[in-house]
Amino acid sequence: MPGPSLIGLTGGIAAGKSEALRILSELGAEVISTDAVVHELLGSDEVRDRLVERWGAEVAPEGEVDRGRVGEIVFEDPRELAWLESTLHPLVGERVVEWRRGLSDDLGVAVVEVPLLFEGTMAEMFDATIAVVADDGERSRRAAARGTAHLEARGGRQLTQDEKAGRATHVVVNDGSIDDLEAELGRLLPELEAAGR
Repeated sequence: MPGPSLIGLTGGIAAGKSEALRILSELGAEVISTDAVVHELLGSDEVRDRLVERWGAEVAPEGEVDRGRVGEIVFEDPRELAWLESTLHPLVGERVVEWRRGLSDDLGVAVVEVPLLFEGTMAEMFDATIAVVADDGERSRRAAARGTAHLEARGGRQLTQDEKAGRATHVVVNDGSIDDLEAELGRLLPELEAAGR
């Protein structure tokens, strides 16, 4: 067997990407989140030292990266964001490749959550892609509930949901309950398994 189908998962802010990733894992897929990898990298000495060298000790008080401070710096200055991405993206890519190498050949589906999947060049590496979308009102409500209001300000670098949906192999609408999302992903799973064959 050629190994698992490799699926890229994306979606707008608060559309339900992480929930979809969790459900796919429960349905038997191997999963990885590039956001989680970034979070892990920001906790590493190597990345901390690069950030301190660039922005000074204030970004890592007591030796720990202050993610809030890093966020302030990069959202105020596109050049600093570009630098941070050029530092992190190759490291994230290495982790994903390493993860993929470790997957069993008899696995059916492997899913990588990538928030900016279609904004970069990663989409080409996948057998199929999924865009999770939700009504803007629902997304705003979810974002506010978890303390991340201002979808537009945070999503300014992202394609619109419609653009993501237009580029994706599969679109999953997440306006209902968790059970609805689970049922939809369960129906989609055989197609995902067939994508890499």
